[in-house]
Amino acid sequence: MSASTHSSTQTLYEQDYQLWLKATIAQLCQGKFSDLDLDNLIEELESMGRSDRRALKSLLTRLLEHLLKLAYWASEREYNANKWKAEITTFRLQIKEILEESPSLKPYLVEIFEKCNSDARKIVSRLIGCEVNTLPSSAHATVEQALDENWFPGEIEP
Repeated sequence: MSASTHSSTQTLYEQDYQLWLKATIAQLCQGKFSDLDLDNLIEELESMGRSDRRALKSLLTRLLEHLLKLAYWASEREYNANKWKAEITTFRLQIKEILEESPSLKPYLVEIFEKCNSDARKIVSRLIGCEVNTLPSSAHATVEQALDENWFPGEIEP
């Protein structure tokens, strides 16, 4: 790649990301590999991987948060149970979609499960108005249960 092409491509990346993306795809399709803005392309590919991992972590935390609400927030359960179950279903579907697109993320889900549970406990303890240690320190559900579209926790009094 000539210095002027590289410079104009980098400028394009900085000035119009969508146009840069379109141009990069065209270069790849046409086999013009020497014209590629490799630094930014590599950065974007790495970012995509991080983005999926962040989304999975966020969705899992939200899922565990709602499972905890359903199990332990007795005073709100009757009024909110259906809403929480609908949100649980939504989070499960979104996680399933990510894992279908990237099955290699399944071990990551297992790896972050306890951390996400810990974060969910902190959130729910604030909502309920109880000490975080009132909620179970280990996950109240397994990874398989959390992702099982037919499983919901029983009603557990704190």
